[in-house]
Amino acid sequence: MISGQFMEILTHLAEIIAARRGAPATTSYTASLLQSGRSRIARKFGEEAIELVVASLSEDKQEITAEAADVLYHLLVLLEDAGVTLDELTELLQQRQAMGGLEEKASRS
Repeated sequence: MISGQFMEILTHLAEIIAARRGAPATTSYTASLLQSGRSRIARKFGEEAIELVVASLSEDKQEITAEAADVLYHLLVLLEDAGVTLDELTELLQQRQAMGGLEEKASRS
């Protein structure tokens, strides 16, 4: 089970990302990502996801943890750019939990 502290950290990180939207790209990596557009943000997220897959094959727990953290950060940047809040994501996940996995997948068709 994910602790409340983890959700607090994700929420705080999402708030920092939102606040950096207007910062100069020269002083903030987050601002530079947000100002570069969805295509670059999506590519960066994809790169990090691939790095996580590769790390998971190495079975190095520290590397997997580091890459997972990168994936979460880049996911939050992507969500910020798309205007999707953690509350909206949480609501959807709660709705999906109300039914079994196969039933939920079938409902998307």
